[in-house]
Amino acid sequence: MTQTGPNMLHLFLILWSLPFSTILCVSASSEALSIYEVLRSNGLPMGLLPKGVKDFRLDDAGRFEVFLDQECNAKFENELHYDRNVSGTLSFGQIAALSGISAQDLFLWFPVKEIRVDIPSSGLIYFDVGVVYKQFSLSTFETPRDCTAVNRPNLQDGRFIAETLAKVVLVSFVFQFVLSADIEAVCVA
Repeated sequence: MTQTGPNMLHLFLILWSLPFSTILCVSASSEALSIYEVLRSNGLPMGLLPKGVKDFRLDDAGRFEVFLDQECNAKFENELHYDRNVSGTLSFGQIAALSGISAQDLFLWFPVKEIRVDIPSSGLIYFDVGVVYKQFSLSTFETPRDCTAVNRPNLQDGRFIAETLAKVVLVSFVFQFVLSADIEAVCVA
């Protein structure tokens, strides 16, 4: 009886501690994943986030937060702007409630509210910029891009305001010129 007592105690302790060691292994392996691998395992391309992710957090509900060294822009078909912190809710094929990414179209920047891949075999990815979904090729976002640091303009600086106003006036002038040329061509015809 003395012989089986300690053996049973050892067996009990080993079996009792097994779930805890499994939990530690699972959490240790999930911490080893990069945000890029997390994106890929959720059916999204790794290049949705730029190179230079310093750290990230992901909870069980899919809410995540990514930390970059600095604000930056990356060039794709359009230019994307990344704030220092990017957050959203990750589910398979989708990032909802997204903040911290903006897409440029012409001279305007639009906040990206959602990114989704409906049918992976279609090769398309959609960015919800509020008023419309922008469609891109999935292959564009296969690998993380280099991101160029961005210094926010000082709005107190008169030069920035003057340059921006000059661009707006120039675009307006070109638009009016093209429009008047079209009207003149119609009148002549």
